[in-house]
Amino acid sequence: MMKIIAIINVVAWSGFWAFGYLAFSANVDNESQMTMAAVFAAIGAGIGIWTYLQLVRHAEATGYAKRANRADLSHQEELNGERV
Repeated sequence: MMKIIAIINVVAWSGFWAFGYLAFSANVDNESQMTMAAVFAAIGAGIGIWTYLQLVRHAEATGYAKRANRADLSHQEELNGERV
């Protein structure tokens, strides 16, 4: 399953860059072409970010990558039932 997500990640980022280029290089007179290219680029970026985060989560869960640093809150004391 992760290989499929990795392939989707590559395709999504490729679409982001391709359609992003088309959006910026389109003729100013053709607003519909610019708009559609920008929408497709945004969709590609959204899918690319989502798949990347899924791959990172899987890599951390399987031990392939070390977990991100998290704040250690064990030193905080409870005061009147609330954390300080």
